[in-house]
Amino acid sequence: MKIVFAGLLGVFLTPALASSEINIGGNSNSGASGQQSVSVNNEHNVANVDNNNGWDSWNALWDYNTDLAAIRLFGKKKCIVHRMNKNVMPSLQTLDTLVKEKKLQGKGPEGPPPKGLMYSVNPEEVKDLNKLGKPIANMCRGIPTYMAEEIEASLFFTSGKCFSADILWILNISYCSSTVEY
Repeated sequence: MKIVFAGLLGVFLTPALASSEINIGGNSNSGASGQQSVSVNNEHNVANVDNNNGWDSWNALWDYNTDLAAIRLFGKKKCIVHRMNKNVMPSLQTLDTLVKEKKLQGKGPEGPPPKGLMYSVNPEEVKDLNKLGKPIANMCRGIPTYMAEEIEASLFFTSGKCFSADILWILNISYCSSTVEY
């Protein structure tokens, strides 16, 4: 009887705790570069976005437990961490629904313009990654990690020292620095 109950419990809990994933391939017709995939892990309250584009590849992690987000820039060997703006960034449930219903697939540039965020990157390296939470600490361990603060878009950062991440045609995040080249 215990085995049957455990089996049924597993069948009903698996969808609630499972990760959802979607892949969005870029091609010359859609205006995308590289390929993006998003995974939502409801058990740990994190979303992971991978952008595979050669030297410009990056990985973003949104930790809904700590309300922190991080992006690891593989070609630059840097990690940038910032507070999540919940007025602009989708909730984990919204993102999970979009992924499960595959509403992000094929929406490309013909959809509504993405929401935008701009961050100023602090040039001082983060000394203690553990204060950022385990998922982000694990992702950024071993590479220089910097904190960033959200700012209003400004002409100050038009000098080309910005890195822009388009996330699934729903969000554009720019990371800018007056001292660090991206």
